[in-house]
Amino acid sequence: MTTGRCLCGAVVVEAGTLASEITGCFCALCARAGGGIQMSIEADPAALHVTGPVKTHRSSRLAERAWCDSCGSPVWFRYVEGPDKGYLELSPGLFDGAAGATLTQIVYADRAPRGFSLAGLKTQSQAEYDASHENLNTGGGAASSEGARP
Repeated sequence: MTTGRCLCGAVVVEAGTLASEITGCFCALCARAGGGIQMSIEADPAALHVTGPVKTHRSSRLAERAWCDSCGSPVWFRYVEGPDKGYLELSPGLFDGAAGATLTQIVYADRAPRGFSLAGLKTQSQAEYDASHENLNTGGGAASSEGARP
């Protein structure tokens, strides 16, 4: 069982089965819902337990999206109609280290913003980022206890 949570911790997700691959999507709906690339990990809905204040929105004729009603963190994308009814993807950000999954595929890649590329980007470890942004580690809360960016 892999356990994850939203930003505020109000929604807790327990997944019995998660894929080892992450898919990214640049379709218009995903871009509008998440502000850019939407990333997801396929999960078995029969082996999933979610608690907390989850809200859903029917984002298309076939699918719904869910989020934490307290902090807005995305939780899932699920087909509710059509031939893929029941197919479910979870937000990798719910899980520490994306539950060990690896980004392997980008769909609607031709819709990516100009200049978007994972190759050649400057990278920083959490320790390097925190050292150069000391204000994130003051005043308590998630940033000080977990080194998380706001």
